[in-house]
Parts: sequence; structure tokens; C-alpha cells
Amino acid sequence: MEAAVFILSLVDCCALIFLSVYFIITLSDLECDYINARACCSKLNKWVIPEMIGQCLSTMLMLVSMHWFIFLLNLPVSAWNIYRHVKVPMGNMGVFDPTEIHNRGQLKSHMKEAMIKLGYHLLCFFIYLYSMILALIND
Repeated sequence: MEAAVFILSLVDCCALIFLSVYFIITLSDLECDYINARACCSKLNKWVIPEMIGQCLSTMLMLVSMHWFIFLLNLPVSAWNIYRHVKVPMGNMGVFDPTEIHNRGQLKSHMKEAMIKLGYHLLCFFIYLYSMILALIND
């Protein structure tokens, strides 16, 4: 059972790593003017909720399986994703808004957030991999 939890978390983490890389590439394309702001924001907003669901799934798996350290490691990122989605101002297209993405350095802050999430998901990937191997050896 424990190995199955970590295998599912590992697959989920791989998907979140892919999404983080996709966010970085798309934001880099906007920064270099390869795509316009509207196309970039519509592409990214489409993946905000799946990212939030994936992160919350991993957090809930660790809570249910009583892996408290990993649960506490996942909780702030899940809370941040939910907070970011709830705090979208009325009238905006989503978390990424084409009218505001170039204002006040939002593009740089979105890029920084995507890089931090990539590093975080890579760290979680190796933690899940180690835990999965340990669980398979112990079973």
C-alpha cells in the first residue's frame, strides 16, 4: 500500500514537473516576443486548475497515508496555489492576465515562481523516489 502511494505521487510529480517546464517555456516565449500576451495567458490559465488539483492530490495522499513530513512539505505549495486562484481580481482572465502581465514586473515574478516550483517539484521527485524504493525494499 505504501509503495502504491509513492508510485502515484511520483507519477503526479512528473506531471507537475512537466507543467512547470511548460510554464517556463511559455513565459520565456512571451518575454522574447515570440507569442503575444493574450495567447500566452490563455495557454497558461488552461493549466492552472490541473496544476492545483495535482498538487492537492499529492498533499492529500500524504495526509491519508500519514507521512507527516512530506505532507507538511506539500501543504504550503497547495495553499499557495489555492490562494493564487481565489485571489484573482474580478474582470481578469485568470491568474495570468494579458492586460497586466507586463505591468509591475509580473512577468518576472511569474517566471521566478515557475522556477521555484520546478526546483520544488524536482526535490519532491527525489524524495518520492527514495521513499518508493524504501517501501518496495521493506515489503
